[in-house]
Amino acid sequence: MPPSKRFICIHGHFYQPPRENPWLETVETQDTAAPYHDWNERICAECYATNGAARIVNGKNQITSIVNNYSRISFNFGPTLLSWLKENAPRSYRMILDGEHASCKHFRGHSSAMAQVYNHMILPLASPRDRVTQIRWGIGDYQHHFGHPPEGMWLPETAVDTATLKLMAEHGIKFTILAPHQCKRIRPLKEPVPAAPAAETAAPAASGWTDTPDATVDTTRPYLLRFASGASITVFFYNGPTSRAIAFEGLLNSGEDFAARLKAGFEDGAQPQLAHVATDGESYGHHHKYGDMALAYTLSLLDRDKTVKLTNYASFLDQFPPEYECEVADNTSWSCVHGVERWRSNCGCNGGKSGWNQVWRAPLRQALDALRDALVPLTEQEGARLFRDVWSARDSYIDVVLDRSLESIERFFAAHQGHVLTEEERVRALELMEMQRHAQLMYTSCGWFFDDISGIETVQIIAYAARVLQLAQQLFGGQASALEPAFLARLEEAKSNVASAGDGAAIYKKCVRSMELNLEQVAAHYAISSVFTSFAEETELFCYRVRRISHEIHTSGRARLALGCAHIASAITGRQQSFSFAVLHFGDQNITAAVRAYLPEDARAFEAFSAEAAAHVQRADFPEVIRLIDRFYGHADYSLTSLFSDEQRRIVQLILNSTLWDIESSLATIYQDHASLLHYLSQAGLPKPPALALAATFAVNAGLRRTLETDPVDQAQLHSYLSLAKADQVPLETATLSYIADLRMKRAMVELQMAAGSLEILENALSLARTLSELPFELNLWQAQNIWYEILRTSTDARTALQVENRTRWEKDFAELGACLSIDTKSIRAEEESRAAAAD
Repeated sequence: MPPSKRFICIHGHFYQPPRENPWLETVETQDTAAPYHDWNERICAECYATNGAARIVNGKNQITSIVNNYSRISFNFGPTLLSWLKENAPRSYRMILDGEHASCKHFRGHSSAMAQVYNHMILPLASPRDRVTQIRWGIGDYQHHFGHPPEGMWLPETAVDTATLKLMAEHGIKFTILAPHQCKRIRPLKEPVPAAPAAETAAPAASGWTDTPDATVDTTRPYLLRFASGASITVFFYNGPTSRAIAFEGLLNSGEDFAARLKAGFEDGAQPQLAHVATDGESYGHHHKYGDMALAYTLSLLDRDKTVKLTNYASFLDQFPPEYECEVADNTSWSCVHGVERWRSNCGCNGGKSGWNQVWRAPLRQALDALRDALVPLTEQEGARLFRDVWSARDSYIDVVLDRSLESIERFFAAHQGHVLTEEERVRALELMEMQRHAQLMYTSCGWFFDDISGIETVQIIAYAARVLQLAQQLFGGQASALEPAFLARLEEAKSNVASAGDGAAIYKKCVRSMELNLEQVAAHYAISSVFTSFAEETELFCYRVRRISHEIHTSGRARLALGCAHIASAITGRQQSFSFAVLHFGDQNITAAVRAYLPEDARAFEAFSAEAAAHVQRADFPEVIRLIDRFYGHADYSLTSLFSDEQRRIVQLILNSTLWDIESSLATIYQDHASLLHYLSQAGLPKPPALALAATFAVNAGLRRTLETDPVDQAQLHSYLSLAKADQVPLETATLSYIADLRMKRAMVELQMAAGSLEILENALSLARTLSELPFELNLWQAQNIWYEILRTSTDARTALQVENRTRWEKDFAELGACLSIDTKSIRAEEESRAAAAD
């Protein structure tokens, strides 16, 4: 076959389930992701970021090239994940956009990025109305990020039916990707599509069909799916065996093997062929360490191979339209051999926990379906008072989700309000839309995917349902009173495999209700935090805006009394209210707080209360202060546990710091006093007393942490602690120490980038790099290496401006800095010179 007709495409489906707290719109700390804040952050560091700046290395493990994998592969990002990246990992987000932009140049003007159904809902199990919203939100999200309409769309879990494909085609989607076993039959594109009754979804069967059982479809060609309406969509069926080898069989262990396996995917014949694979994008770095590097090396091999060409689906489709048509096997997916049963029944597909069942899946879906359906007439009734067409408004609401600015909200209301809405009506309208948004999020597929209803993914979708119920109660009052009892009655039938978890209703009451918030609780959080944090007059707390009306703190010894008023407004719905508060802190974790609604006419009474309370604090009469608070507020319901999770951790850490310092000092003293004995025991090979070993481990690791955090790093002290660790066989906390070292090096490189041309800052960065290179454990200097590369590419003018002797010194030190960061500086410079010459 001529080389011009042999094409290769690698697709990565990059996705994480939405993890945001439904009341705070932020991902809270997940301890299992440590030392990272949460799993999004960890997987970003291991995969999403690294694929934007993937390394190709030489035999000495030195970097010879840094490439953006997204520019050469096909990919899609889950919309909720991409929004998280934009907000929380802007550098990685920028690399994704840069890769997409470059792909258009590489592949004949066609983007490598595909859209995705919005929040990973299994569309064959969704209502017709929800399918439309999911597709429209996915398209809207794609256009928001990439600036143009998508050509392709990824289906979550490749779960498909003909009705879904018809909707995608009618929305302008040109192609999708499915697993080979999802093809039902094929035939050459010769006969016209006969007319079909309006009720039919696909064109009726005709002669010439060939069945494709057991994934026997030829995956090297595209197939057209035609509908009687005249709409059509192309389907690419990926190479199943090679995709499985990438995901599960270690093919990423060798770039040469990966490239060879892809090239072996062509069939005999002279027609244009596409050898292509599709896996979770997380295979490239998260599931398989260094998978991003394997992918980069494979792409470089294929780029240099004259017998094949890299492409993406849209470019291939544009050059070689389908010559065959197909029908798909309805209600199938790539991750359930039973079709789509994994998301509604105890089919046997699970995470492999022996002896467990997934009978809970059915009542969970039934509970959500019943809630969704019960909301339809209520939504239409309320929506008729507010919107021209409430469902059309919901389909357009993605524009507000992606841009919460006042201008965006104004555009939304201008397009959809039934009349000029009052402020209260606008709040209700936004709450109605938010209720419907969370009614979409509660169907995120991961809630059914794993072993038990008590898992974090399932608790997450139940939390979305709880937010739906809360908003329904606010909007519909008594009409919604039966929704929660009916929902819980169905959840009671969803029995957990974990005895202590009970059932879905128990999980809801134990794990989800405690997450629920209202404006008063936000005010309580602000009030307690104000004892430890100096807030600006206007500040943002997660998805709430806070305006300080008044605030004062009175102290006596260790005790403090905070008194004030604040105005709280939801940045999502606009609902707002003012509150007064009193917080009494006796030191450590001993905090009590009271909050109540505040109106302008309450000002005089609150001022009198504040003056009297302050006077009692000055006299250290705290029993009377407590009585005053009880009389004015009626109760003091809030404490340190009332804080939102991350802020609670921060404040507890502040409280603990002095205590921890005392403990560290004591353990360090114990270790220093008995260090010679510990040295003797280590050298003699004698067992060390556990208490002494504990003191040594704590003291040495704490010393290393403090040394690495000190600016500049004391090299002699660092060597001293490392020598002690080696001599006394002290296990190092390598994960934590590496994380600290990585951040230190990144900060030093950021300073250098901001002051390119400064020899002093370069010397500081080089000194730190020399020191860190001596650490006896692996460092992930990925971010520092990227910045070195960026400085090389972008700071030419600053270096040129230096005097000759300084420029020579800069070049020498900068090269050494690169070497300390494991960069083959000669190869990198040669590549850059070649790239610049090609651009000219």
